[in-house]
Amino acid sequence: MAAFLDAPITTIAFCWRLARRDGVALGFTTHDRDLVIGGLTYQATPGMLPSAVRLGDGLDASSMDVSGALTSDAITERDLLAGRWDGAAVSLFTVDWEAPDGETVPLARGELGAVSIEGDGFTAELKGPAAVFERPVSELTSPECRAQFGDTRCRVDLAPHIRITLITARVDEVTVDVASAAATPNAYGYGRLRWMSGDNSGLTSAILRSAGNRLTLRETPPFAIVPGAMVEITAGCDRIFATCRDRFSNAGNFRGEPHLPGNDLLTRYPGAS
Repeated sequence: MAAFLDAPITTIAFCWRLARRDGVALGFTTHDRDLVIGGLTYQATPGMLPSAVRLGDGLDASSMDVSGALTSDAITERDLLAGRWDGAAVSLFTVDWEAPDGETVPLARGELGAVSIEGDGFTAELKGPAAVFERPVSELTSPECRAQFGDTRCRVDLAPHIRITLITARVDEVTVDVASAAATPNAYGYGRLRWMSGDNSGLTSAILRSAGNRLTLRETPPFAIVPGAMVEITAGCDRIFATCRDRFSNAGNFRGEPHLPGNDLLTRYPGAS
């Protein structure tokens, strides 16, 4: 146990560290002045209230109610609604504010789940290490591939299928033209577009389909599409065996059962087509 917890007069400060998936990290503290810990400045204003943290000793997801966080220029309602903070890593610990670079006492860690806005603050689900027990133990059979395109099970090299280009035109809310794209028909269908500049920078949009240099997104981006924005586009896969075999020559790594009879086999009868 840290020695500063046993002192006659405690000098304890609670600290939060939030790290977004795009690498942006923020620190907050309950102390009345900023603290620098590990090279990161933990802001005293607005801070976060530790009394609003509820942790359980079971396997249920813990919750976190942060009041006043939206008064910070770094955490805005606009970014929360856009999903920039979804999945952000969170750690809560205590430190001796007289020696902030000394020993710390970790209290909780996890990642932010669903976020909802409530007045001047937000409520977020805190997914701790126990959240892994909520995942299925075994996979269900399916005719489609269960691997993610380009992951360690799929093993397709994504490098030749990634291109950095520019938005040249906004056709409508979900359709854009880019400066360059692969010539393969629907090359980017089921792929992704990562925004590298503009208001959407750091966010990712799913691509529904593509035709040459025209891409149709699955949903409207959180912020307006501006021609000239730099984007990274990654080809996609519809997870069908024929696509895996013919387009990517990757049938050996297909993670599905395309030839396994389905439940309709039970309803068949002689002479049925």
